Amino acid sequence: MPDVDGGEMPFLDHLEELRWRLIWSVGAILVGAVAGFFLVTHLDVIGLLARPIRGLLPEDRLLYTSPTTPIMVTLKLSAVVGIILALPVIAHQGWKFVAPALYEHEKKTMIPAIGVSFLLFLAGIAMAYFLVLPVGLKFLLGFQAEALNPIITIDEYLRFATRLILAFGLIFEMPVVMTALAFMGVLDGSELREYRRHAIVIMAAGAAFLTPADAGTMLMMLAPTWLLYELSIVLAAWTARRRFGRTASGE
Repeated sequence: MPDVDGGEMPFLDHLEELRWRLIWSVGAILVGAVAGFFLVTHLDVIGLLARPIRGLLPEDRLLYTSPTTPIMVTLKLSAVVGIILALPVIAHQGWKFVAPALYEHEKKTMIPAIGVSFLLFLAGIAMAYFLVLPVGLKFLLGFQAEALNPIITIDEYLRFATRLILAFGLIFEMPVVMTALAFMGVLDGSELREYRRHAIVIMAAGAAFLTPADAGTMLMMLAPTWLLYELSIVLAAWTARRRFGRTASGE
């Protein structure tokens, strides 16, 4: 990484720069967590997260078994909201750390990639919250409903829901990750096509592990994951061709 005089920044200066970027990021998370506590306690964030399961419970309310559960759930959600609120600051600090080491054309590529990554993450979260989670919960809570009554606690429900929602958000990042690897020359579209069958098996296993036990929600995760993999093949091949053309032209 060049310094202000155009030379190479010493290793210890790299560490000092990284330390300050981390300090700013952690500070942003702490400030965000304080704001998150206000939002969780005043804007019914728990009610928003519990909306997919509403109407499926006997008394339409999530339960808890420990006196400390409400405050602990509130603090955990405050921390999650704090991280979400701090993401712009974290992304900015990460960008300030890596940007000096990038060429100009790499900077032009990274900025839209970050935006697309954020939109894909939101798309995955939206699909899980509005479609997959309600369908999965309806199946699971409707199974043996004539003989059994569910006792669903708030902490167990949030653990289940957040795992599923975050899994979809991360899976939708696949095209960006694959394109970035192709940009760095780690892989290309031909390699992704060659290992397509292996990838499908891995995606199916992951969908079975991360979703509820019914085939419907498993397919709801597998289908978009497969489509995103196919999109990744196209983007990786296009990126590799552009990278090869730029190398051949001496840029």
